[in-house]
Amino acid sequence: MAAQKQTKVITRRRKFIDVEIPVIRSKIELIGNTAKELENRTIKLDLTRQLKGKSVDTILKVRMENDKPVAHPIKIKLMPYFIRRMIRKRISYVEDSFTTPSQESMLIIKPFLITRNKVSKAIRKTLRNKCKNWIEDYIAEKKDSEIFSEILSNRMQKPLSLYLKKTYPLSLCEIRVLEIVRPLRPEEVPKIKEKPKKEEKVEEEFIDQMKEIEEEMIKKAEQEIKNTQEKATNVESSDSAESELVQPSESTKKPKKERKTKKKSEEKEE
Repeated sequence: MAAQKQTKVITRRRKFIDVEIPVIRSKIELIGNTAKELENRTIKLDLTRQLKGKSVDTILKVRMENDKPVAHPIKIKLMPYFIRRMIRKRISYVEDSFTTPSQESMLIIKPFLITRNKVSKAIRKTLRNKCKNWIEDYIAEKKDSEIFSEILSNRMQKPLSLYLKKTYPLSLCEIRVLEIVRPLRPEEVPKIKEKPKKEEKVEEEFIDQMKEIEEEMIKKAEQEIKNTQEKATNVESSDSAESELVQPSESTKKPKKERKTKKKSEEKEE
């Protein structure tokens, strides 16, 4: 029998590799032979513990940065049972779905609003339109990582709810879904709007007006103190004059000794 050639099979043990997640400021371990093998791998995470009860499901994608695997979020989804738990009787909810560009990519956003009481269709329409316009202006000036971190930390929802409070107060203001669709071309990147100089002038005028108001308040306080002092001096002078009028003259006054002698003489005569 011919001697069969023995082929050696080299087996490599797979190991745990640390992957950084900068949005949550934490690390996660993935199994792989090398860090490069983890590139373009997707991870699904539940962030209810990190967000203190707010149940959010995220999908992350691994990329190589400085020869280290780093996971960035692609999609955020608020779990439906969390929304179901927030809905009550005699309320109205507003939903919307639209695409808007950021500084890096095209995003799908689905906001979700709950009012404190039942409202008409007109109020719901105004809330939907105002919410859409505010989110489009807000996202057009920021990058994807900033948007995801602000939504997870609830820094985007607070100013939005305060802005919509002018039309009708809300009990819940959340972003139900945020997803990256595709990267933008350089032609499609929106330009950042520069703040007009009029606002700065208005702020300066406002500061000057505040200074003038403070000076006027100080002058009024000084005048009131002077008036109170003058009133006090006038009252003292009037009191002294009245006391002089009330006091009897020296002629009407009788000395104490004369009174005593008269009493003694009257007692002897009796």
